[in-house]
Amino acid sequence: MIELLLCSVVTILPDFLYRRFVQGKRLGHELTLYSIWYELRYGITACLGLTVLLLTLILYFHPSTTSAVSFYRTVPILPEGSGRVEEVFVDLQHDLKAGDPIFRLDSSSQEAALLTAQKRVAEVDAAIELAQTELAGADARIQEAESAYRQSTDELAMRTELLNRNSGTVSEREVERLQNVVNGRQAAVAAALASKQTVQVQISTLLPAQKASAEAALDQAQVELDKTIVRAGIDGRLEQFTLRKGDIVNPFMRSAGVLVPEEAGRSGLVAGFSQLEAQVIRRSMVGEVTCISKPLTIIPMVVTSVQELIAAGQVQASDRLIDPQQVVRPGTITVYMEPLYQGGFEGVPPGSSCIANVYTSNHDRYADPDLGTGTWLFLHVIDTVGVVHALILRIHALLLPIQTLVFSGEH
Repeated sequence: MIELLLCSVVTILPDFLYRRFVQGKRLGHELTLYSIWYELRYGITACLGLTVLLLTLILYFHPSTTSAVSFYRTVPILPEGSGRVEEVFVDLQHDLKAGDPIFRLDSSSQEAALLTAQKRVAEVDAAIELAQTELAGADARIQEAESAYRQSTDELAMRTELLNRNSGTVSEREVERLQNVVNGRQAAVAAALASKQTVQVQISTLLPAQKASAEAALDQAQVELDKTIVRAGIDGRLEQFTLRKGDIVNPFMRSAGVLVPEEAGRSGLVAGFSQLEAQVIRRSMVGEVTCISKPLTIIPMVVTSVQELIAAGQVQASDRLIDPQQVVRPGTITVYMEPLYQGGFEGVPPGSSCIANVYTSNHDRYADPDLGTGTWLFLHVIDTVGVVHALILRIHALLLPIQTLVFSGEH
């Protein structure tokens, strides 16, 4: 309607003024309801053509959509394991900080596993102390074996010397016996050294590995015990939390509640524009929105991202071939918008539905020295007609409460 009124000012109105004051035709005489088309045919035809052209320019270069929503994602409250609720720390609705406890499951089995792991660590510590004692005993046995070995070696050397002097007090049989004794005691020294080495390996390698394994089992048991207390992962508000003591909780069942992140849905909008505007909408375009949850307010916005894909063409794995005719409605261009100024989205609840406009601006192209006069004039016309869409958005903002409360019956 606004476009038609604007076009009539430069088409129908001049035609009427020419007929009335130049040709002298009077209202109610030459200009009647039945002759108006014939008398003003040039102005009416030009008005209709100019209106269609103006609408095309406005709707193409300054896109608008009613499908703009501040989407947000909630975090379901679910434990990692199943169990019976032992204690609840919060109410139906509660503001939480990251790390705050929400509820606790029965932890008797986890506590028993933790105690078993602690006993295992203590057992390995005791084994290490025992090995230290065995190491001291091995040193004593080595000294004893070396002392006996030296004694037998000295006695063998003395008897061998006497035998070499042809002393009748020593026989060859006795020297052979002493040699066997020396060999046995030398083997005893080697055995004592090997025993000590075995104990050292246990102290340096085996027992530390067993202790590390026991401590890892202890840490795992502690983690499993900590999992029985479900905590908030981020700052937010807990909603629809109806869990109570004695309930059975399973991660594959419904969630105990939802945690709405503190900044969820408060940073911007996701808008769906027609595919026809795919070549027009670009990142950094300026726009405006008005939301149902905050009527009579225009919020300046900026396009931060344009999704390169159209969701309607997504193919999911199945046993049936895709028929393009099954896509009844064409998909839209997904555009992400954020407030142009800090705090611009204050007072707009997450999930709000809005009407969004984006405006084409050719300001940077005017500095091109090779820009022709016709192109320069056309670009100025495109930038100027954006005012019409901005005016329409403000009319929507004024009429939105009336349309919602009176005509739609939503109250």
